[in-house]
Amino acid sequence: MRCYSATRPGGTCFFTSLPIAPNMNISPRIRTPEKTDYLAWRPLWDGYNAFYGRKEATALPESITRQTWERFLANGGSVRALVAELDGKLVGLAHYVFHSSTSRLADVCYLQDLFTSPDVRGRGIGRALIDAVYAKATDAGSSRVYWTTQESNTAGRLLYDKVAQHAGFIVYSHELQPA
Repeated sequence: MRCYSATRPGGTCFFTSLPIAPNMNISPRIRTPEKTDYLAWRPLWDGYNAFYGRKEATALPESITRQTWERFLANGGSVRALVAELDGKLVGLAHYVFHSSTSRLADVCYLQDLFTSPDVRGRGIGRALIDAVYAKATDAGSSRVYWTTQESNTAGRLLYDKVAQHAGFIVYSHELQPA
């Protein structure tokens, strides 16, 4: 296993292959998605969007979902994806983006989406996906991985507080209308 110490606060090491629960020897397989994974990825994507209130009348347009999926499959694109597979079934997803920064020489990595199937929550799938993104970012020469979440996401924040440092930022957003 490889140790990546620069990406965790305090310089602590983490490993890319972790058991999904204490006293269990089963680890999820973390990998990039393949074109044939779409039907298994889609319920995870829909679940992620529903968690953030994008469902039914407020659901993302199908064109955004199709374009998002195609971006993952494009070689060399800035939008990347990982999926977690357990017993042949996709149980989690992580979508991330590399970009330049005005405060660092090296690129940074934005973990844009993270979701695990409700039936496997609390078993380390989310942590394994985050650790895999840390590894991908380290391999790409990024100097930091960061993400945002809703303040009310208490279950997610319990994990995030263990694997990263809350920097105290508040996120603002403004939607633009096409010219």
